[in-house]
Amino acid sequence: MPSTRREPNPLPARDLARVAAFAALIAVLGLPGQLPLFGNSVPVTLQTLGVMLAGSLLGPRLGALSVLSFLVLVAAGLPLLAGGRGGLGVFAGPSVGYLLGWVLGAAVIGHLLLWSGPPYRVVVGLSANVAGGMAVVYAVGIPLQAWITDTSLLVAAGFAAVFLPGDLLKAVLATAVAAGVHRAYPQLPDRPATAQR
Repeated sequence: MPSTRREPNPLPARDLARVAAFAALIAVLGLPGQLPLFGNSVPVTLQTLGVMLAGSLLGPRLGALSVLSFLVLVAAGLPLLAGGRGGLGVFAGPSVGYLLGWVLGAAVIGHLLLWSGPPYRVVVGLSANVAGGMAVVYAVGIPLQAWITDTSLLVAAGFAAVFLPGDLLKAVLATAVAAGVHRAYPQLPDRPATAQR
């Protein structure tokens, strides 16, 4: 008797293209390079902006998948992280918590926007970017940085504090871009508030 169990549907080509496009965007945002600050072993980069945009424009599932795809390419050895870094060694370094936090952060941003419902509102978008793109990323990154560098959580949190001004600026920029895109394309198929209910 043939099985009636339904296999999960693969992603449509359109969604795969969006995932690939945002993975490429995150890679491109690494081209300006990295900025080490105050002896912090985790550099400042623009790539968090791409993570925020992925969650804001692709929603929780595709946003997280685009970041995960980017990290798989990094693990495969492609030098896509800011500063030309790549390979499995990156995931044994002090940045690993922040990289893993990107995946969860994009998902949280998308979920918060999904739960808020349409239309896209700037206050909600900014709050989602701060919660997912900053708080969640820090919550994963700080403990792992402390563990890998054998320092206290307080010291690792102090290092993370230098990211705050730049990350707030990136959250504002991501919110402005997302607001413009949603305004220009009100029927955007991958809009978190409509596509993934």
